[in-house]
Amino acid sequence: MGIMRRIPAGILVIRSIRGKDWSLKTYRYLTLFVTFVAYTSYHASRKPSSIVKSVLDPPRHGNHSNSNTNVPPWPWPMGDLFIPKMNDTYLDDGWAPFNGKDGTSKLGEIDVAFLAVYSLGMYVAGHLGDTLDLRLFLTTGMIGSGIFVALFGMGYFWDVHHFWYFLGMQMVAGLFQATGWPSVVAVIGNWFGKRRRGLIMGIWNAHTSVGNISGSLLAASVLDYGWGWCFILPAAFIVAAGVMVFLFLAAYPEDVGFLDPSDSSPNARGSIHDDNMIWEEGTSNDEEAPVPHIHSVNRRGVGFVGACFIPGVIPFSLCLFFSKLVAYTFLFWLPFYLSQTEIGGERLSVKSAGNLSTLFDVGGIFGGILAGYISDRLKARATTAATFMYAAIPSMLLYRTYGNISKTMNIILMIIAGLFINGPYALITTAVSADLGTHSSLKGDSRALATVTAIIDGTGSIGAALGPLLTGFLSTKGWDAVFAMLMIGACIAGLLLTRLVCTELTERTALTSPRPRNNVEAPLSQSLLRDGRSIYCNVVIFTFTGGPTVVYRVYRVYRCVLTKSGEWRVLSKIGCYNCRSDDVNAICDVSNHGRIPGFGMKEESEKTAEVKRRRQWSTGKRRRQWWFVVSDGGDDQSDEKGWRVVAFNESVERGLTEIL
Repeated sequence: MGIMRRIPAGILVIRSIRGKDWSLKTYRYLTLFVTFVAYTSYHASRKPSSIVKSVLDPPRHGNHSNSNTNVPPWPWPMGDLFIPKMNDTYLDDGWAPFNGKDGTSKLGEIDVAFLAVYSLGMYVAGHLGDTLDLRLFLTTGMIGSGIFVALFGMGYFWDVHHFWYFLGMQMVAGLFQATGWPSVVAVIGNWFGKRRRGLIMGIWNAHTSVGNISGSLLAASVLDYGWGWCFILPAAFIVAAGVMVFLFLAAYPEDVGFLDPSDSSPNARGSIHDDNMIWEEGTSNDEEAPVPHIHSVNRRGVGFVGACFIPGVIPFSLCLFFSKLVAYTFLFWLPFYLSQTEIGGERLSVKSAGNLSTLFDVGGIFGGILAGYISDRLKARATTAATFMYAAIPSMLLYRTYGNISKTMNIILMIIAGLFINGPYALITTAVSADLGTHSSLKGDSRALATVTAIIDGTGSIGAALGPLLTGFLSTKGWDAVFAMLMIGACIAGLLLTRLVCTELTERTALTSPRPRNNVEAPLSQSLLRDGRSIYCNVVIFTFTGGPTVVYRVYRVYRCVLTKSGEWRVLSKIGCYNCRSDDVNAICDVSNHGRIPGFGMKEESEKTAEVKRRRQWSTGKRRRQWWFVVSDGGDDQSDEKGWRVVAFNESVERGLTEIL
């Protein structure tokens, strides 16, 4: 079904002021910035409830005989992290109905209700995101979230003391919050290719921790004026961010005249798969290119069941279930654990424990970036995620055993635990979801980015609700039982990826294992055949007689084919270009009815190719990749015959020769 989308109004205004359009690089940076701010506001609007818990249901303190307040000062910003518990003060007697004996359980019920509705709404939101205009869908979700977060805070000004009012506001807010994650991941997946997707999304995923920190700061800054303002201010933030999304977010590249990743047309302005264009400006012609007319796009959404059958969706969904179970247990219970545990011989106040727990998020930021970088280099998402989950087990054991020795030791071990726990969580919810949402098994114009993201993160959110709930029961038996549950959960998360890990290791082994050249039927490594799983330079030409040849055609590696004449012949070396080898059509428009100047073989004059340069040729040494025009001597009428533009790189020629 065709969807008519308009260019965002803010972009149109800027175009009219500048008199020309932006480059692809600028649009990508704009997309990263807008989606970063958008999801930062989502997380910021979730933090007020944890900030005001101590005001709604203040702890009852007994008399403290320990008056040892001569604690050595810590340098900024650690000074406020270690306030002794006896100095903790509260402003009032709480807020009904949360200040009674069952106040803590009611606050817990609100958290569980929010996460339950959020996880269930994620499945619906994902399919809607693939069906509707992502920009309008995301804008609606953000403004709706802001309204109901603000209504929760208005209970303070309206003097509301009914539990069902607060429960209802949180549940509806959770439903609108479910629109966020599938939408922003889908937008990033639309704009960025797969090569550096793990690193890019690892850095971009820092918005989670930035949102948590900014939400805490916003709420704490107005707490003295009444706890209702703690909700009003973050609500205003997410509404303002929603307006920014409406004005400036181009959810799809074709909305502003660029080629969609699923579009194989060589005549588009630029290819979104040209990863080098992220960091290098295009030619002046591209900067000044006229803006094309935006037509309706036939974007057929994939159903829930169909998305579940995409290879890897179910294993990663179940893995994220246990990964978020562990991560969200730390998120909700780490401040309470720190306030209940002696660190360096003393206990911390509730405020200090909450501040100290943010260092877990600091480790998570580094973990997400590191996991993304490693997965990009190894081309192995499952192996990276599983390794991090296994490493999280000893890190949690060390934190539980030695974290109470001193404050310094607690900080170090907490950051390490956050790195290994949040690393795979960030990787799966970003790069893996985007990879699977554009999997090569999707045919035609089908898109499943938002649907796949919703399935994976929705399943994980169920674990996020279950983990804190189980912790509430197990903590009564001691914290050793809680940490045992967390370590078992991390182990199960890693084991659920075992089959995918074995597949990835088998593929890497196949890349380095020699194969007989004369065995035409010997299969290629799956890494060469799967979209987004190819090796570094993707050498795709061999000239030995009678052997199979791997060719690139429209960004993907095709299976081995034998030419009619039994060999491929190199006719001319036409230059080198610093970009990915599978971005052939981003650079060259090849036809069977043209001529390249310099081809001196008259017998080949009827089968020469015309190459139109779309980008500046470069002779730099960085990632040098040589381009060749080759002929198979076949029939021009055959789709699988004729001219090909292929990439060649000496540094990996030997390895691929062994494979073939």
